[in-house]
Formats: sequence, C-alpha cells, structure tokens
Amino acid sequence: MKRKIYDELLKWKNEEQGAVALLIEGARRVGKSYIVEEFARNEYKSYILVDFSHISKAMKSVFDEYLNETDTFLIFLQNVSGVQLFERQSLIIFDEVQKYPMARQAIKHLVADRRYDYIETGSLVSINENTQDILIPSEERPLQMNPMDFEEFLWATGDEMTFPFIRHCFENKLPMGPMHRKTMTLFREYLIVGGMPQAVLKFIETKNFQKVDVTKRDILSLYRKSIDKHVKGYTEKVKAVWDQIPGELQKHEKRFRLSEMAKGARYRSYESSFLWLKDARFINTCNNVTEPQVGMKLKRDDLTFKCYMGDTGLLISHAFDEKLIQGEELYQKLMLDKLEINEGMLVENIVAQMLVASGHSLYFYSKSSDVAEDRMEIDFLVEKPTLTNAHNICPIEVKSGKNYTLSSLEKFRKKFPTQIHQPYIIHYMDFIEKNGCQFLPIYMVPLL
Repeated sequence: MKRKIYDELLKWKNEEQGAVALLIEGARRVGKSYIVEEFARNEYKSYILVDFSHISKAMKSVFDEYLNETDTFLIFLQNVSGVQLFERQSLIIFDEVQKYPMARQAIKHLVADRRYDYIETGSLVSINENTQDILIPSEERPLQMNPMDFEEFLWATGDEMTFPFIRHCFENKLPMGPMHRKTMTLFREYLIVGGMPQAVLKFIETKNFQKVDVTKRDILSLYRKSIDKHVKGYTEKVKAVWDQIPGELQKHEKRFRLSEMAKGARYRSYESSFLWLKDARFINTCNNVTEPQVGMKLKRDDLTFKCYMGDTGLLISHAFDEKLIQGEELYQKLMLDKLEINEGMLVENIVAQMLVASGHSLYFYSKSSDVAEDRMEIDFLVEKPTLTNAHNICPIEVKSGKNYTLSSLEKFRKKFPTQIHQPYIIHYMDFIEKNGCQFLPIYMVPLL
C-alpha cells in the first residue's frame, strides 16, 4: 500500500547520507514494518532486517556479545544474516527495537561509523520500561506514523483522481458539485473501515464490513494484551480509561470526566493511565486552552481535556456490541446517515484523527460561566501556516447533523476578534462561504 511517509524516508536518505538514524514510531499495526522493508527493498542495494520480536539465538548472541565493537559486530551481522552490506548502499533495520533497548542506545556509535543507514521501528518505544536503563542517542530522529489518512485510503482502493479534485476545490474555494455525494460515500467507507492497513486490506478484498469488523476486533484484542503485558501496577486503571472513551465521546460535552469511572476519582491518580495510552499511540488527547493565541501549549489546561481514539474504525468496533455489528444493521445505517445515536462522537473523532495526521496538535476552547455571552465551546483550534502579529488562530466547529446553530462560534468571534484568522465549520454538505466563515465538507479537513 502506498503511504505518504515513504517520501519522508526518501528525503531522509538523500539529505542525511547516514548522519542520523530514523526511529519510526506509531501504534501497533499501523504498517511501520511493512513500509520500512518496502523502502529498503526499493531504495538500497541490500538490507538487513533484525526483528527483535522473532530474533534467532544466533542473531541475539551477535548483539549480546559484539554490539559495542562496531567492526566485529558488522562482520558477524552479515555472516549470521547471510546478507552482504555495501558501503553507503545498504540499510540496517532494527524492527520492534523496544524489545532490545541496548540496540537503540548503540545507534550513536553505529551512525558515527557512517558506512550504512539505520532505521528503527517500534511500538511503545517511549514507555518507561523500554527507556529507563539506556541513554537515548541524539543521533536518532523520531518520525511519527499514523493510521492511513483519507487520501491513502483512496489510493489503496485504486482511486488516485478524487483527492486531487478535492484539493483543487479547497484551494480555489469551489464547491464539489456533482462529485460531493460520491465523495461523501467514499468518506463514509473510510469512517467505518478506519485507517489500519489490515482493516483496509480486508475491505478491499471482501467489501464486507462484517469481515472488516473481525479484523478490527483482532487489533483491539492485541491492544488489550499490550496493556496487560506492559502496564505495571495500574493495569486496571488503564483499562478503565480505555473502556470509558466511547461513552465520554457520545456525550454532548466530550470532555473526559473521571467521575464517570469512580466516585471521587482525581486526575492525579489516573494521569499515568492517560500518558501510557498516549505514548502507546492508542489515543489522541485534546487539551483546553485558556486563551486562543500563538503558542497554545503555553495556555494549555492539563486538567480539562478530551480523549479520542487514534483510529475511528477501531472506535466503532470498540463502542458497539459485536452482535449489532454482525447483523450489518449498524454499518448500513452509518452508510445511509440514519444512525439514531449521537454520531457526533464518530465525526469529531475522525476530524481529530485527520488533524493529527496532518501534523496538528489538538486544542479546543471551553469556558463555563453564569454569563451567557461568556459561555462557549469551540471543538478545535489550529494555527494558520504562516504566523503574523495578529489573526493567527483558526477555530473549527464540527457539525454532524443538517440542522445546527453556531452560537459558540459567534460568541468566540466577538470575544477574540484580533486572534481569529479564518473560522471553519466542518459539515456533511458541500463547500460554501458566508459571513466570513468557510463551511467545509468533512473530507477537506486534511487540507487545513
């Protein structure tokens, strides 16, 4: 499957010439190992893949005994793998490097040797148990890999024409016209299937949402096993947070409330649980800011946040009963926009997912007040690409229904006139522009 990260790998290879190793991070099953080996196969004369999740005794002994002796290590590595390395024409891959942290530490000396390129891949690589006994090398550059975005999903289905047209309409502020309805159908398929490559592949092969759901539940089961295996001392709290996410997202106010899980629960006692899920890339957190300005991280309120799942396709399988989904009724209603429950949780989650895939950090603005004019909530805030002295923040409101009000956005614009650049309303209808706002069809979010 074609992935955008491939171009970033190619840029790294050509520009760095072995001066820096890459560390590809991402949730389990987002396709890290696949794309790196595909890159190695296409762009190098030879490559050695060391998979630390299935390492042989002979290969492990090479690392255990010679890792700190670069010349000897490289000789043994070639002989045990049966692959000849060529100076500046070969790549060495440390796959699932979190299972052997000392290999990650050794990157400093291996990169200094400059004969070969190095890429590490891993899930849970920043979890404490994988980093507490090693020195993280400064010669390692992290690169985040996310689930497939909408354009990659279209590529996988063989469609390379739709998204360029979406981009053309967005850049020229044009409606999609007759193409809107077709594109919304494609986007709903993406919403349901999600961006996990295994699920996308199953959909392409079968066009059957039930079979796709089985694949997604296998991934969710793998995630749960990761929690059991890697969380030390607070496993049940992590599971409690994980299981509570769909319920919190279904509410009108999607801020995460610990009181829903346990009476008198405090953030301090659950903080490690959220951090673990975030480090594992299972979730995306969205923090409230006390003021919409450049450098929103400085105005972040860590105690008020929303918690989205990293992949919306997984959210559907996580949220809904297996029997309901097996009957295909749920998926039929999702495709036809006839779901009775609050579909806003899925729509807001997919918008968060697309913003993260585009490189945005997630922030929102919420203010409670007894004064009606001060009481408002804006779903997302992003900074415009080129910052100026004023008008740098773009507020984003997400609307899943056909009938909606914009009272919060109107209050926000009135309260912060010098901070606001371009307000966006994300909805299911075609592009329109009025009253200084751009109303975007949801599939244009990746272009913000």
